[in-house]
Amino acid sequence: MSVSARPAPTSPAPFPTLAVLEYHLTAYRRTFWGSALSSFLLPLLAMLGFGVGVGAYVEGGVGGVSYLDYIVPGLIASTAMQVAIGESTWPVLSAFNWTKTYVAQAAAPVRVSDILNGHLAYVLVRAALSSAVFLLIAAAFGALHSAWALAALAVALLLGLAVATPTFAFSSSISSDNLLNLLFRFGVIPMTLFAGVFFPVESLPLALRWLAYASPLWHAVDLCRAATLGIAPQWSVLGHLLYLAAWAAVGWVLAHRQFRRRLVI
Repeated sequence: MSVSARPAPTSPAPFPTLAVLEYHLTAYRRTFWGSALSSFLLPLLAMLGFGVGVGAYVEGGVGGVSYLDYIVPGLIASTAMQVAIGESTWPVLSAFNWTKTYVAQAAAPVRVSDILNGHLAYVLVRAALSSAVFLLIAAAFGALHSAWALAALAVALLLGLAVATPTFAFSSSISSDNLLNLLFRFGVIPMTLFAGVFFPVESLPLALRWLAYASPLWHAVDLCRAATLGIAPQWSVLGHLLYLAAWAAVGWVLAHRQFRRRLVI
């Protein structure tokens, strides 16, 4: 639902995007312990359950490496994706329809781009924290085999932006959270299962394989796996980065258009 018309501010506050980011970080400080389980304990449980537990039954590993070493980069990427999408769905819908946070921010001397970019920056902070914790746990398990493993954090952030921006656009265009449930059921879960996190996509039928290649998660998984194992990725590094950047750029344009439509007449 659109709000009353107001002219775009001519004198925005100093560093308005950072002010919006500060708002979200302040709110997160008050709810930090509510997300501590998913952000810090679940990576450890995933490492133990999949890498150690399931890995004990995978004889010979995958692609010449142990199953634990194989899935760690995939789990880093998929965790960043899930955190980014989670922070880009209900929080965005709520800020428009329920709490009216965006409406209140739009009444301040900030631009629509500041509101969008500040919230996206917060999403990246959340994705960075979760990915960094996963990297530390992976290092403790001895699953990192190259100094390039630190680059997996940058890849996770780019993936987070690549999935957050189109999700922002989608969440800001709907009025019911029922559609968000469909997004997770038919988008996030299949992508997590079939984009190379747990097994090579080459074992999939050809049609599903190309769907996996089209997903941004596969490109991030391939880059993270190359970084943690110290090997060359299946596709070119530049190609992966450009593909993820394209998702982020197109998603940002769509999200900004939708934010502007709803906040400024």
